[in-house]
Amino acid sequence: MKNLSRLLFVVVLLISYSTTNAQDKNNPWAVTVGANAVDPYPVGEDTPQGDYFDEYFNVTDHWNILPSLSTVSVSRYLSDGFTFTATGSLNRIDKFGSNFDPVTGEESTNNVDDLTYFAVDGRVSYSFMDLINSKSFDPYLGVGGGYTWLDNVGAGTLNGSLGLRYWFTEKIGIDVNSTYKHAFEDYLPKHFQHSVGVVFKFGGVDTDGDGIYDQDDACPEEAGLEIFNGCPDSDNDGIQDSKDDCPNTAGLAEFNGCPDSDGDGVMDKDDKCPSVAGLKSLMGCPDADGDGVADGDDNCPNEAGPAANNGCPWPDTDGDGILDKDDKCPNEAGVAANNGCPEVKPTEEVMETLNSYSRSILFESGKATFQKQTDQVLQAMVAIFKQYPQANFSIEGHTDSDGSRKMNQALSERRANAVRDYLIANGINADRLTAAGFGEDNPIASNSTRAGKKENRRVEVKLKN
Repeated sequence: MKNLSRLLFVVVLLISYSTTNAQDKNNPWAVTVGANAVDPYPVGEDTPQGDYFDEYFNVTDHWNILPSLSTVSVSRYLSDGFTFTATGSLNRIDKFGSNFDPVTGEESTNNVDDLTYFAVDGRVSYSFMDLINSKSFDPYLGVGGGYTWLDNVGAGTLNGSLGLRYWFTEKIGIDVNSTYKHAFEDYLPKHFQHSVGVVFKFGGVDTDGDGIYDQDDACPEEAGLEIFNGCPDSDNDGIQDSKDDCPNTAGLAEFNGCPDSDGDGVMDKDDKCPSVAGLKSLMGCPDADGDGVADGDDNCPNEAGPAANNGCPWPDTDGDGILDKDDKCPNEAGVAANNGCPEVKPTEEVMETLNSYSRSILFESGKATFQKQTDQVLQAMVAIFKQYPQANFSIEGHTDSDGSRKMNQALSERRANAVRDYLIANGINADRLTAAGFGEDNPIASNSTRAGKKENRRVEVKLKN
């Protein structure tokens, strides 16, 4: 009864460990088949195997080995590095300690008739595999208990184990361990049992066949990738389908997996022009002339214009600087103050401006040909004349007193006509212009100074109506 209570205590201890969750969720079960050796040397000593494992490795004299399959274990992986293992083993004992001859001081092996050895054991072991950061070497320590029969004698034992597993693959390995068994009854000797065997792990489920076990697979029924915990990436763009807004078309992470074929920063599904790079403000369509109207909607895609005119610039038919849409006289040059229509005659201020231009006209010395820089002044005069198409003007030429009077008269006439000809050539009606030369007769400054002579060499414009 005492033995039964001790065995019951061990069983309860093992069951309490086995209620925890599985450690290796992928392959929670393992079967080990192999051989064992029983070493009962020396029998009856207080310390197992004599002083500090004396003759622990004396295989020849003390190990009882059955040369066949003699050990079978079934293991279930538990949480936090723990494994529960149930083992059944057979052996035959023909070496049982040693005899000591006090005369010679020698020991000899104590041979016995073949004794049948049978044991059923349970063990909870702790693996140091994760602590040493290895995927192959798996050292462990274990404690447990069981029941051992030697012929017809049996007793419960308290066991301590030290072992090493080496994994050749994820599911196949070799197991070597040594277990000390302390019997609860004196009639069963304390002893060591060593074993070696091949381990096969199994029990993992991979429903979708993607190489990731269901326990670790976030998408167990859909084949996927390890980097996404077993979830798929159908378009292989590096974004798993559940986070991919376009799971069947390769795209960019910045667009949640959707493509941007033309690289304009607008994803294809929002891009009105997905094959041509464009602007975000125009939903991915281009605007060649930069007028804010997409080329596809722009009647003048290469010429900037307002959206109100379909991307084309507003015309200015009469060239007066006032657009036709704002010009009440679109076919006749005018002024902004008169809504694009011409004023009948220029004001005094306009005439002063016109003469400030005309007096700055520069001729080649002694000639009626213009210096190059004068062209800008003449163009400014043309613009003013066009604003007053109903006004008539007189172009008057003047010189200083250098040279003969006759020569100066002729030069002034040629210069006045040169200005008139330029204006006519630039669109001013000839009927509105007359030209006259006054030589040196009408000076506006003294001809005795160089500065005065410069002022007297001039062209003036007079309003005739």
